[in-house]
Amino acid sequence: MGIELQEMLWLGLGLLIAGGVTGLLAGLFGVGGGTVSVPILYELFRYMEVPEEVRMPLCVGTSLAIIVPTSIRSFRAHYARGAVDMNLVRLWAVPVVIGVLAGSLIARHAPAEVFKAVFVVVAGLTGIRLLFGKDSWRLGDILPGRAVIRAVGLAIGVLSSLMGIGGGQLSNLFMTLYSRPIHQAVATSSALGILISIPGALGYIYAGWPNAAAYPGVAALQPPLALGYVSLLGFILFIPTSILAAPFGVKLAHSLSKRRLEIAFGAFLLAISLRFLASIVI
Repeated sequence: MGIELQEMLWLGLGLLIAGGVTGLLAGLFGVGGGTVSVPILYELFRYMEVPEEVRMPLCVGTSLAIIVPTSIRSFRAHYARGAVDMNLVRLWAVPVVIGVLAGSLIARHAPAEVFKAVFVVVAGLTGIRLLFGKDSWRLGDILPGRAVIRAVGLAIGVLSSLMGIGGGQLSNLFMTLYSRPIHQAVATSSALGILISIPGALGYIYAGWPNAAAYPGVAALQPPLALGYVSLLGFILFIPTSILAAPFGVKLAHSLSKRRLEIAFGAFLLAISLRFLASIVI
C-alpha cells in the first residue's frame, strides 16, 4: 500500500469520526454549522499536516459545502410549518449574498490569521453572551428600518463566509434582541443558511484554486479530493456520520436544562476562541 493511499485512508477515517463528533455536538447544542465543524476540521487537517497557509480557509470552505444539504432540508421543514419570516428573508437576500461573495474575495488573498481572528471575536462574544447574558436583554420591540436590516445582512454575509457558518448564530441574535420569538428566529435563519452556503462554497472553490495547486504534495488538497478550498472527502464523509450521530446529541440535550446547555455551549465556544487566539499569538 503506497504512502499516498495510506494518508488517504487515514484522512477518510478521520473525517468519518470528525463528522460523528460534529453531529453529536450539533444535536447537543442545537447548531448545525461551522461553529462546530470548523474547529474539528482544523485539528484534523493539522494532524494531516495540511500547510498552515491554506488550512483555515480549507476548513471554512469545506464547512460551507457541508452546510448546503442541511440548510436546504431545514428550510423546507420550517417553511412547511409557516414559521419563516419571508419578508425579512427578502430584505436580507441581496445584501447577504453580496456579503458572502465579498468574504470569498477576501479569502482569496487574506492570511490565515484573518479567519482565526473573525472566529475568535464572533464565537468569543457569543460564548460570553451565553454564559453571562440574560433573556431580558433587548434593543427594541420592533425591527429597525430597512437600511439597518440590509446593513446587518451584509455584515452577516461577510462574517459567515469567513467563519464557515450558516449565519444562524448572528441572525438569531439580531432577531431575538428585537423581541422576535426564538422559534421564528431559528426558522428564518434556516433560509439564510441557503443564501450563505451555496454562494459561499462556490466562492471558496474559486478562491482556493490557485493556492491549492501550489501545494501538490498534500493529499487533502489534490484534485479530485479537493476543489479549491473545498475538501471533497470532507464534504462526502462528514455528512452521513454527522446525520447518524445528531439524534444522540438531541437525546442528550433533552436530558439537560436550557441553562446547562447554554453554559456548556458557551464554554465550548470560549475554549475554541482561546485555541485559535493561541495559534495567532504563538
